[in-house]
Amino acid sequence: MYSPVSTATTTRGGEPTESGDSVVTIDQVPRWSDAEQRLSLEYGNEDPSFSNSYFPDPLASASSTESSINGMVSRFPVDHEINSKIYLWRGQPWNLEVDAVVNSTNENLDEAHSSPGLHAAAGPGLVEECATLGGCRTGMAKVTNAYDLPARRVIHTVGPKYAVKYHTAAENALSHCYRSCLELLIENGLKSIAMGCIYTEAKNYPREPAAHVAIRTVRRFLEKQKDKITAVVFCTTTSSDTEIYKRLLPLYFPRDKHEEEVAISKLPADVGDENGETIIDERKIRIKPLPKKTASRPPQAPAELPTGDVGLVRRNSHYLDSYLDPAFMSLIKDPDQRRKEQWEKTAQAQSGWNCAKMLGFGDLGGPPLSAAEEYSLHSRYLAKANSLNLSEIAEMKIVYRGGVDSEGRPVMVVVGAHFLLRCLDLERFVLYVVKEFEPLIQKSYSIVYFHSAASLQLQPDLGWMRRLQQILGRKHQRNLHSIYVLHPTFHLKATIFALQLFVDNVVWKKVVYVDRLLQLFKYVPREQLTIPDFVFQHDLEVNGGKGLIVDPRLLNRKEEGGE
Repeated sequence: MYSPVSTATTTRGGEPTESGDSVVTIDQVPRWSDAEQRLSLEYGNEDPSFSNSYFPDPLASASSTESSINGMVSRFPVDHEINSKIYLWRGQPWNLEVDAVVNSTNENLDEAHSSPGLHAAAGPGLVEECATLGGCRTGMAKVTNAYDLPARRVIHTVGPKYAVKYHTAAENALSHCYRSCLELLIENGLKSIAMGCIYTEAKNYPREPAAHVAIRTVRRFLEKQKDKITAVVFCTTTSSDTEIYKRLLPLYFPRDKHEEEVAISKLPADVGDENGETIIDERKIRIKPLPKKTASRPPQAPAELPTGDVGLVRRNSHYLDSYLDPAFMSLIKDPDQRRKEQWEKTAQAQSGWNCAKMLGFGDLGGPPLSAAEEYSLHSRYLAKANSLNLSEIAEMKIVYRGGVDSEGRPVMVVVGAHFLLRCLDLERFVLYVVKEFEPLIQKSYSIVYFHSAASLQLQPDLGWMRRLQQILGRKHQRNLHSIYVLHPTFHLKATIFALQLFVDNVVWKKVVYVDRLLQLFKYVPREQLTIPDFVFQHDLEVNGGKGLIVDPRLLNRKEEGGE
């Protein structure tokens, strides 16, 4: 059914040939710790985004972080023995000649919900054996024969569905998927495994958070069982997944001291426990030490109590309270709800002196977020936005994509007059903004804001603007080139000055005020923008026709009215 291909007929980097039946041996797959592979291996011509080195150093630009990590101990120190067992390969895992491959499936182990192409490559025998297993629970794994695959076994596992409110449960279930696969590998006397991404778009699991869980779980497992496993191959099938793994692998499997030091500042705040599972402080069982033994005293005869009082005798409640932590019985709240409560407490603490509030800009509220907290917040909002139908927000045309500016940067257009605060669900609007901005904030981009006639509408306060910036994250702050504001008013300029003082001195200093449409077109060409009619009318009223480009549609209407 299959035959191993020679090195001469295999593309560089261990990729399969054009024949779907070709087999790739583990020796042909780049090893993560191999320094030569780090610099020399290149992808073929099928994907121009991988024309550089196979494993470019994602931490090369982080030399400035060394001063901030002095005295900190790495949670994932360099371990060359573990690194030698890690491989990263672009392709389907069942083309690899390893002891076991992982199949991401559903609880019924259906062929339709399994990893695409696996059953076709393995043959009908795999479907028949899966039907005898009685299904599989989420987070667990079961093993079958591999049939026509070059591997010896197939390990089937069921990934979790992702919901923002229960993201911690999803993270731990996904971690258990990877751990269960590795445990089954050892139990069956196998030593090498190829693992695809155990999450699907249908289950709404964000790719990058899932990759964090996968990589750290494998790292923690190998720390305990590295003598029993010879190879773990992370297999990716898309360029986005490949880029994510290339970026995250150095954080958990650093190859030298430089990568280890830089990873200290780039790792998320929560990297799990000794098994890689997410830690929930509120659910920890806290056990205090027993009280010190005192010198034994001679037994005393118990005091005689009236019969009616015997049932009322109880131990002092303080005795028990001293050994119980109230957090033991508490359930974790939704993280956004907890953050909201923290904001409210901070706002109360600052109520005595709040300069922004005194100036009429509203409460800033809320403590600053760390990079890890902003990343987690952004991921949760993005996952929720992708799972919802937000068409009613899109129809309001408050935010929409434009073309590109004069230097080729993508442009996002914001229309202030369409922001009807009284009839707008702000939470759903934020979700829509996160979803629309996500493709743009990955690289340099610009914003065009039409403030024309917007002063007639109520606008959100600074606290809401700060919250939106935190949700968009630091990529937005870093990659935003300019905000072109058309028809600014004195009040708007005062608001932006307050944003510079109280919210973000970096983002809001990128504002460029534009008084006329003609000036705006120097930055963003006219044909790259969809401009509402009233903007042209407002420009005519404000500037009195000086240096004005009038919308031809308005001229036609005037001519029709004159006739």
